[in-house]
Amino acid sequence: MSDSYKFGMVALLGPPNAGKSTLMNQYLGQKVAIVSPRPQTTRNRISGILTEDDSQVVFLDTPGIHRLRGKMNRFLLDSAWSALSSCDCVVVMLDAALYAAKPHLMDKEIEPLVKPVKSSGLPVLVAVNKADKLKDKAEILPVMQKIAEMFPDAEVYPISALKGDGAPELLGGVMKHLPEGPPMFPEDQISTVPLRFMASEVIREKIFYSLHQELPYGTAVEIEQWDEDAERGLVTIHAAIYTTKKNHKGMIIGKQGATLKKIGTAAREELEEMLEMKVHLELWVKVRDNWTEDTGFLRGLGLGE
Repeated sequence: MSDSYKFGMVALLGPPNAGKSTLMNQYLGQKVAIVSPRPQTTRNRISGILTEDDSQVVFLDTPGIHRLRGKMNRFLLDSAWSALSSCDCVVVMLDAALYAAKPHLMDKEIEPLVKPVKSSGLPVLVAVNKADKLKDKAEILPVMQKIAEMFPDAEVYPISALKGDGAPELLGGVMKHLPEGPPMFPEDQISTVPLRFMASEVIREKIFYSLHQELPYGTAVEIEQWDEDAERGLVTIHAAIYTTKKNHKGMIIGKQGATLKKIGTAAREELEEMLEMKVHLELWVKVRDNWTEDTGFLRGLGLGE
C-alpha cells in the first residue's frame, strides 16, 4: 500500500433525477443504486465503495433534495442532510439540460441546497450533468455562470454521468480533498448496503420500469423471507410489494398477473447476476393504507437512516 494512500467519504447531493445514482454506478462499474428515468427513486442513503491502488472512496448517494411534504419526504430529507456530517467533501449534482431549457427552475431547485451546503464547511464540487444532451454546447454557459454565482467557492465540472464524460476529471477533483489514511473496507466490497436491501431496490426499480408514469410513489418493497441453499446454489426470496390503494394493486398485478410476472422475471434475472446464484422469487402485492405516514413501518424499511 502506498504511503500516501487516501481514504474519504463523499456526499452526492442534488435535486431529484440529477444523476447521482448514475454517477456512482459509473464509478463502480456496476449497479449499486436504483436508476430510473423518474425522479425521486433513491429513498435511502446508499453507499458505493470505489477502491483503487492508491485510494478508497465511499460515495453516499442521497435522496433528491425537494420540498414535498409528508412524513416519508421528511425522512428522505433528513437522510440527505445527515450525510454531510460524516463526509470529507460534497459533490452537488445538477441537470444541465433541464436548466438550459428551463432556467427559472434553478432558483427553485438549487437555492434550497446553497445554505446547508455552505454551512457544512466542506469543500464543494459541482457536477453539471447531462451536458451531452445539449445540441448547442453554448447553452451550458449561462447555466455554468448561474451556478458559479450560487456556489462561488466551488469547483465546477461539466460531465455526463451516463457516458462517463468528465467523470475522471471530477474524481480527480474529489481526490484532492480526501485525507490520507488506510482503506476501511475490503477491496472487493462495493457497498455497505445489505443484500436484502439491494434485492428490494432491484424489485422496486422493475416496478418503475414496468409501470412507467402510471403508478404514483406510494409503493414499497419488503423482503419477508430469504433462504440460501449453498449446496444447490439457490436463493429463495419472498417479497411483499406494498401500495396504498386497491386500484394500484390491480395495476401492479396486471391482467391475469402479466405485469407482476414481468416485474418478477426482470428482477429475478438481475438478482441472479448480482448474487451469482439461481433465484426463486415469489412476489405478493399488498394494500397498506397511508404507509408513507407510518413511522414504524418507514423505519422497518430502513428509511431515514
